[in-house]
Amino acid sequence: MTPPKITSHQTQSLSLSLSITTKSITRSLFDMALSFLSTATSPLLPSPSHSHLPFSITPKNTNGNIRCHKAAEEFTAPDGFRSDRRDFIRLCGTIVGTEVVANLGPLTGMASAADLIQRGQRSQFLTNIRGTLYTAIKGHPELIPSILTLALNDAITYDKATKTGGPNGSIRLSSELNRPENRGLSAAMNLLEEAKKDIDSYSKGGPISYADLVQFAAQSTLKRTFLEAAIQKCGGNEEKGNLLYTAYGSNGQWGLFDRQFGRSDSQEPDPEGRIPQWDKASVQEMKDKFSAIGFGPRQLAVMSAFLGPDQLATETLLASDPEVRPWVEKYQRSRETVSQTDYQVDLITTLTKMSSLGQQINYEAYTYPVKKVDFSKLKL
Repeated sequence: MTPPKITSHQTQSLSLSLSITTKSITRSLFDMALSFLSTATSPLLPSPSHSHLPFSITPKNTNGNIRCHKAAEEFTAPDGFRSDRRDFIRLCGTIVGTEVVANLGPLTGMASAADLIQRGQRSQFLTNIRGTLYTAIKGHPELIPSILTLALNDAITYDKATKTGGPNGSIRLSSELNRPENRGLSAAMNLLEEAKKDIDSYSKGGPISYADLVQFAAQSTLKRTFLEAAIQKCGGNEEKGNLLYTAYGSNGQWGLFDRQFGRSDSQEPDPEGRIPQWDKASVQEMKDKFSAIGFGPRQLAVMSAFLGPDQLATETLLASDPEVRPWVEKYQRSRETVSQTDYQVDLITTLTKMSSLGQQINYEAYTYPVKKVDFSKLKL
């Protein structure tokens, strides 16, 4: 015999009775709903040992889709009327949902219009920065290795024990830039200085920090090399190369890096002796330095392009170490594939972590007040 269904009058009566002590009953109903739901197995994996369940899970082959059928389970409410399990869970969901929504007020206020405006301002500014840096780097491709090393050397001064150093723009200071480990990087820094003038000229939220400038220059450089690799894979056809990079490239992996936008500049050079001279360092010295900032052989191998002007020569040296060799070979194989997925994704991940070492990101940086419109002066 089919049990009677809940009428709208009965539903209202039950809801009113349950609302007497909202919080305690809401919790009870929530626990009851979880108890009922916890007895259900996955509809894709029926288990013979769960034959006592109120759900009769019978997979059927319907055009490749699996459907599940439910046997009705009765539930007796406090006033004696009966319903099936689905109606009861719907009622629980309505009451619990109402309570949750009622408490969302403080949370919804967080995503205010002001926040959205600031995000839009930062996003637009970052887009403009990328365009400026891309143009600057395109005109001086010979400086690509130096720009990468500049970003590495500005960041790898980070010291975990003292929480000092890191990507703070201090490499711009002559007392640091003229050190032996930074020899040959002045031309790259001069190029970024010129780009900074352009960027600051159109910035509405203040000048870009050198810390941000150096790291985003490295990002623009990598994007250019990734795109060029895709074009080469297409026999030099730029249109096809762009399509290949857009469809299969790593451009969508930069999200976290882009959000780390708002680094502060140091006004003092970082302490000396924290960076080896990469062209003279042994692999062990490189491993030790990377280990000091929380990186291992994998990150050392993937950042080979940052360690000198000749990436293949650097990788030959790194491959002499048994711990680094497997990673070098892995990334060399990856660069031979169409999408270079492993190499590009791991490189982006490593640069993202390195470029935030010791930094407190100001997520309101480069934002500016929006001019208010005086509607009283508008003529209708």
